[in-house]
Amino acid sequence: MQKEIKTNCDVPALWLEHKNELRSFILKRVKDQDLTNDVLQEVLMKVYSFCISKSGVRNVRSWLFQIAQNTITDHYRKQSKFTNLDNLADIENEDQKIAFSEAANYILPMLDFLPKEYAIPLKFADIDNMKQADIAKKLNLSLPATKSRIQRARQLLKAEFITCCHFETDRKGNLISFEIKDSCEPLQQVKRELQK
Repeated sequence: MQKEIKTNCDVPALWLEHKNELRSFILKRVKDQDLTNDVLQEVLMKVYSFCISKSGVRNVRSWLFQIAQNTITDHYRKQSKFTNLDNLADIENEDQKIAFSEAANYILPMLDFLPKEYAIPLKFADIDNMKQADIAKKLNLSLPATKSRIQRARQLLKAEFITCCHFETDRKGNLISFEIKDSCEPLQQVKRELQK
């Protein structure tokens, strides 16, 4: 009699919920129905294997898409179908761009959490792309004081993000998933506004 294998996550339910979206995601990148089915099958096997050995994925959807992305990348590396490696880099960066653009929606509201003497120079530098010398003139500050405030503002903003958000990164440290903590009411409010 075969021993039943216990898993730490409900693979059939996960698969039912995300299979069609994953198929579209893969097909859009590989542009071949048979290859899409092969990659999808490989993703399912990786998910199943992971669920047997581990648990604790915070954002299941992002995790599934990261597995799909990595499987596509692995396939193309094995097949050496890309003559231009820039295309491969584009595919690998797509999820990072999605997660980053999702996080970017909250940067301006989070600037309101910072004292104005830090928020204003940071907005000019990182949102409006002004040169630091121009910011110094505009705010009637010395250039070293402006640089110092921008650096301090970045540290404060990072601390706010850590306090308010869950992040998942790939093994290179790139952002692949971003989620606002339930406890962060100001950003939950912004999220509700963005979803209207």
